[in-house]
Amino acid sequence: MVPIGTLWVLRLDCAFMTQKNQFFSRLISLICFFLIFVLLSIALRTSANELETVTITGKRQPANLQTLATNTRVVNQQSLQAVSHVHINEALARVPGAWISRGNGQEHLTAIRSPVLTGAGSCGAFLIAEDGIPLRAPGFCNANQLFEVNSEQAQRIEVLRGPGSALYGSNAEHGIINIFTPDPVDDNQISFGLESGPNEYRRARVMHSEELGRNGFLIYGNSTHDGGYKEDSGFEQQKINLVHQYEADKLNIKSVFSATNLNQETAGFIKGFSAYKESSRKRENPNPEAFRDAQAMRFYSRLTFKLTSTDTLSIAPFLRHTDMAFLQHFIPWKSLEKNGQHGLGLRALYTRERGYWRTITGLDIDYTESFLKETQDKPFSPTTPVGSHYDYDVKAKVIAPFMETEWSLSNTTSLTLGLRFERTNYDYDNNLSAGSACADDVIGCRFSRPANREDSFNEWAPRLAALHHWSDNHVSYLQLARGYRAPQATELYRLQAGQMRSDINAEQLDSIELGFRGSAYKVFYDIAFFGMQKDNFIFQDTERQNISNGETKHLGVEFYLRYNLPLNFDLAVNGTFARHSYQNSINLRPTEIKGNDIDTAPRHLGAVQLGWTSARGHQAELEWVHMGAYYLNPENSARYPGHNLINARLKYNMNKRWQFTIRVNNLTDKDYAERADYAFGDYRYFVGEPLSIFVGINFQLR
Repeated sequence: MVPIGTLWVLRLDCAFMTQKNQFFSRLISLICFFLIFVLLSIALRTSANELETVTITGKRQPANLQTLATNTRVVNQQSLQAVSHVHINEALARVPGAWISRGNGQEHLTAIRSPVLTGAGSCGAFLIAEDGIPLRAPGFCNANQLFEVNSEQAQRIEVLRGPGSALYGSNAEHGIINIFTPDPVDDNQISFGLESGPNEYRRARVMHSEELGRNGFLIYGNSTHDGGYKEDSGFEQQKINLVHQYEADKLNIKSVFSATNLNQETAGFIKGFSAYKESSRKRENPNPEAFRDAQAMRFYSRLTFKLTSTDTLSIAPFLRHTDMAFLQHFIPWKSLEKNGQHGLGLRALYTRERGYWRTITGLDIDYTESFLKETQDKPFSPTTPVGSHYDYDVKAKVIAPFMETEWSLSNTTSLTLGLRFERTNYDYDNNLSAGSACADDVIGCRFSRPANREDSFNEWAPRLAALHHWSDNHVSYLQLARGYRAPQATELYRLQAGQMRSDINAEQLDSIELGFRGSAYKVFYDIAFFGMQKDNFIFQDTERQNISNGETKHLGVEFYLRYNLPLNFDLAVNGTFARHSYQNSINLRPTEIKGNDIDTAPRHLGAVQLGWTSARGHQAELEWVHMGAYYLNPENSARYPGHNLINARLKYNMNKRWQFTIRVNNLTDKDYAERADYAFGDYRYFVGEPLSIFVGINFQLR
């Protein structure tokens, strides 16, 4: 029997989300009644059971969805191969609650159960990892860091929405994107592929895996040339991965080396209200001088010891290096930034099972040395002078012990309690004179350089979750969790307008989530209701000071449904209905913004994929991607109306070795903006590309 309290929660959450719009009120009501229906049919059996999908992100070790007291959406290898994304936002459109807002080329901004966050350190709200190893150290995020990993040839991508700090620490505040490399012991193959598209787009891929006894070897990579849709734009990109795996009875070792290189000619925003609809302006590039050059390398080796039948120890030392230079075309004075970091660390995890108890104990250690330089070549104004604006180094140390215990209260119910403590220390060294970057007689200088200093942050992240199995095919969970992120180095030391010390606190995000997943009548469903309150929101006020007294609220529902249709058809639907709002009066704008929607936070987004697979393995897919309207400024006076896109994909197996693919993006040739913005008194847009056709051929030797 379904508890009455559960039904009331569903009704109240649905009522909250539907009070503004009659159409979406009816749509969400249908979703809620469907959820109640499947909960009442928990005794049914079905062949469409995805509960056995194995994930790692939710527990930092293999576990299927049936045992997970949190949300995780998996984009599997088959989906990644079908999408064959040019940009990562195409693949993650399949994830509810997530939006990767595409900039020009390979640039992007991220939203996971949040608005698209902007600002010096806002990217620190999301943890981006490869095989569970963060791409960057806490405190040194990059808004575009997803181009530093080979997602195009990944085994799968897992996305955890909402706080993951109890297991992953700082940067897992709003969510986690975890890209997994293939295991070479799973498959022996030699394959390559070629792909061609508009604007001189060319991509080549190769993969070779070999299993020799207990050892597996894998090398794979891709090289891309894109001439660019906009004038004087385009990019060259190369990615390579080397993997070695050793498997014995009680020992597994997986070692991975990853390297990426990006050389991009960047196109900037076009300006003017609805400029993205003007045919004569779509290829316009107001910043032909803009560029981005970035390199990243990582190495890790994970050793997993099976100590006993119930005890496991995993140790993963790692190294990482990044180097980047780019022109800041998005600000009027167009300064040049160079930054980089190199570091090492360790991620250790010990798992123990005893009767009704299962405990994991871990320790994460991270040491990083970084630098940042900003210079300006051309005169702009006395307050933004020619020369060096910033030149500093930061050494960072992070140490974080954590523990999570799972207690089986009965055969159907379990309780999980987790706690993490994390200490972050920054040692900042200014290589220029402290104080204003301008001449002594200039008032209102844009750039301020703090004197040498150290900063430390101590944070706790608790998590409490309960999981209940209504039957073999239906589970529900309730979790309370705290996420946090320490201030990023740029928020502490890249100051402006005379601010010489940034005494800001770590952001904290408290979350409650109620989720249901299961299978009935060949339908798999995964639905989550969430409410989150963020304190110490870090922002730059009207005086251009970095402060942290903001409060925001995030409420919504996310769902994923998959239905196995007759005649080898299948239907997948994901959607999000949410509101992200300012909750206090902060000095972010001259006018009152309390209660307003946060800018670049659509209230609804989602996607539908209708797929077909023949007996010979031919595949076809039709996709609808929906982006809801959103405000462009905190005053909610500027707005983007949203858009709907149709994409089509086909894979044809010519024989056992040769495959032909065709993809059509924006099938209806819709005028739309990948990203809309309002800044410096004007509307700004990254223009979405028109109808685009990509053809490819793949060959597999074995």
